[in-house]
Amino acid sequence: MSHGARVIRTGASSGAPPPPPPAAASQGADAELMDGAYFRSCAGMIKVAQMISLLVAFVSVNSSQWTDYTAYSYFQIVALCDLVMILFFYIVHIFRIYRLLTCISWPLAEFLHYLIGTILLLIASIVAASKSYNLTGLVAGATFGFLATILCVLSIWSSYKVSCITQSTGKCH
Repeated sequence: MSHGARVIRTGASSGAPPPPPPAAASQGADAELMDGAYFRSCAGMIKVAQMISLLVAFVSVNSSQWTDYTAYSYFQIVALCDLVMILFFYIVHIFRIYRLLTCISWPLAEFLHYLIGTILLLIASIVAASKSYNLTGLVAGATFGFLATILCVLSIWSSYKVSCITQSTGKCH
């Protein structure tokens, strides 16, 4: 039997507020399932704006009369694939899936997705704009495609700052 000094951590000091009651502690575990702060973050709002602009672009092109089948089918495929991938990364951040699957470098995966997706979306928007022939729905689709491209460039910059600059300086958020 040892009678030496022992350190007991209580989690609360004399100046700290008392710990939450057990009912609130179980509610806190459920609240951690979703990241509520990501909804209001800049990255979360940019992702929502990207999804809305891509959805409007897709619906605008889909409901218009096409003059060039290959150009607009390419635009629709790129817009829909980009929309699905942005939704996927949004869900990954909202439900904190990145904590469970640590074998994937999520910032790098998101950076590469935005890099490739933005280039394809820019090409698709340029082709759609050049083939629109002043048809209102096609012009609107190309315009929202360009808007989504600009928003994707913002996401590229923010994910680049997180994945490359933060790792090179050794500072983490």
